[in-house]
Amino acid sequence: MDVNAITPKQGELSESKRMIMEVAAKLFADKGYGSVGISEVGDAAGFGKGALYYHIKSKEDLLFEIMTVYMIDLIEAARAIESSGKSVQERIIALSHSFMEIMFASRPEMTVCFREVHALKEERRKGVLSLHTEYQDIWMRVFQDGERKAILRPLTKIEIKAILGMYFYSFLWIKADGAAAIRSIGDSFADLTLRSTVLA
Repeated sequence: MDVNAITPKQGELSESKRMIMEVAAKLFADKGYGSVGISEVGDAAGFGKGALYYHIKSKEDLLFEIMTVYMIDLIEAARAIESSGKSVQERIIALSHSFMEIMFASRPEMTVCFREVHALKEERRKGVLSLHTEYQDIWMRVFQDGERKAILRPLTKIEIKAILGMYFYSFLWIKADGAAAIRSIGDSFADLTLRSTVLA
């Protein structure tokens, strides 16, 4: 499944579709996907059943888009950073900032993806997981570039997963107040990543 081909990007979503997705993500995150009916989503978003189905095909389609749209944003931002020509350290800092900005903007969506990916049919579940792999691979290539340039020490797969896990699961506990705080958190995570990977 080419998830990128069938999932709209944030900028391609209508205002109504975006609102429906945001409302649904909050409901699914708060109550659980299985406990929320599609009529509850429509009521919370202010859409009747007919109007709601004009914007979505099914509850599972809605869940799938909630899980993939923010991931595509993450991947596109990371690709731009990877190809920016910046130094390895600058790319790690930029990836850290990018992740935190999108995480704080998409926290309910990340919560839903973490808890409810099993609710998707197999092909779609694999599509979502492939996006996560694609994003992780960008980080891995930056680390490998640092190793080739003798800037970063060689990292094992377990060490890379531990570093990325620090980012991926931060949505479960981390808090911020305003853009400056989010940037500061990104700096802190990047500093910890670099201190644990840069060659002495």
